Amino acid sequence: MPEFELSFLVTATPSQKRQILAIYHGQGWWPRSITDAERVQRVIEGSHCFLVATRGDQVVGFGRALSDRTGDAYIHDVNVKTDFRKQGLGHRIISTLTHRLKEDGITWVALIAENNSHAFYEKLDFQIMENASPMYRWL
Repeated sequence: MPEFELSFLVTATPSQKRQILAIYHGQGWWPRSITDAERVQRVIEGSHCFLVATRGDQVVGFGRALSDRTGDAYIHDVNVKTDFRKQGLGHRIISTLTHRLKEDGITWVALIAENNSHAFYEKLDFQIMENASPMYRWL
């Protein structure tokens, strides 16, 4: 079985778009009513960078960063398919994203550690922000 390959996407193939959409659905981040795979391409284009992890032609994980392209960035939507977890792939995704952000001149990176995943991110040198609370609003 081939190793995982990580690559930054600018344009996804139709197959990659469908697979990424399925991962968003599987994680519960996008409702299943969203079926337009072209939405994935818009997400990729709207990101500072979008990293995909593949094994052969199968998308097994991804992560992306949003940024002002000057000093700040937010790591967003990091996901590895359940069958491929606990193999160091999440660590590689975060490390590759943060390396790219540093190369791009970004000096401050934040994220929201969902579902009690903060211990995973602490191993990668992220810290809990004191006196801060993540907030959101559905529109």
